[in-house]
Parts: sequence; C-alpha cells; structure tokens
Amino acid sequence: MGIEMAVDERLAGRLAELRVERGWTLEELARRADVSRSTLSRVERAEVSPTAALLGRLCAVYGRTMSRLLAEVESAPARLVRAGDQRVWRDEVSGFVRRSVSPPHNSLRAEIIEGRLPAGADIAYDRPCVPGLEHHLWVLEGELELTVDGEPNRLGPGDCLRYVAATSRFRSLGPGEARYALVVVEP
Repeated sequence: MGIEMAVDERLAGRLAELRVERGWTLEELARRADVSRSTLSRVERAEVSPTAALLGRLCAVYGRTMSRLLAEVESAPARLVRAGDQRVWRDEVSGFVRRSVSPPHNSLRAEIIEGRLPAGADIAYDRPCVPGLEHHLWVLEGELELTVDGEPNRLGPGDCLRYVAATSRFRSLGPGEARYALVVVEP
C-alpha cells in the first residue's frame, strides 16, 4: 500500500467521513470526482491505496490540499520534523514518491514537499485541489516537464516555476529521476 497500513486505513475512513459529512452517496461523489463508484468504494474500505491522481481529484472535490488531507489522518505535526520522521507516500502505479518535509499545520499557510518521479513517469491533475493555491516548484535533480494550464515548462536543476494552477501535469524526462521541492502556500 501507499502509506503504512494504519495510515491507509485512517485515510480510507477520513475519505468516507468527508463524503458522509456532505450527505453524498458514492454515486454523487463519483459524479463530482469523475471516478468510478466501485473504485471509490474500494478506497473507502481500504481495499486499495489511492493513486496520486485519484487523491488529487478527491482533494479537489473536498477543497483540501493533499498534504492537509494526509495530515488529518496523522498525529499533530511537531515544530521540528527530523528527516527520518517525515511522512513518505508512494504511488505504486506511477512510482511517484512524495515526502512531506514540512507538513501542513492549522496555524501555518505553507508547506514543503519533496517529489521524486522516476524517468518516464507522468502524472496529470485535471483540477486544483484548492483553487488559488500558490506553488513554487524548484527542481533539485533531473529534468521535469511541468505543464500548467496547458502551457508546458521544461525545467532542469536549479530552475524554479511559480504558479497558481487549474490543471497541472508532471512528467519526468529522464534519463534519471526528477527530484524537486514544492512549496505550497494556501490563500
């Protein structure tokens, strides 16, 4: 599974809670997120771990960043987050690895994420998780094509792209993995 088992189960439970809080059926959520009802049902029962793209769709529907959603199922973050304690989430389908370097906190507006995409990996987010979210992506290693609202941007080590997006697509151009830091600032 993508996150350790206990967190996966809490994530499944939280996703189900969010749907019920809104009074939505699985069919209604499936329509809003454009995801099959059966997939959503399996995710809510922790039978499968959601992919990054699926979590992105659900976060968009629920108006949360992915980090905020993951933080809701983890213990309260400490002021100091040692490298060994930073939460790592893996999308087994794409190979994407997401490290929550500086996790979100209710009293703070920004977070830092480290992303690693293996060569050839391609992840598309067809909607923003939270409209108006400010992003600063800094490529640390490798080559990355980041398409923001249909405009491709080829980035290499040291390049930084600032954006507020409606849609985005991350593609590792290879030959090695692309590694980047992403600073997300909530409005």
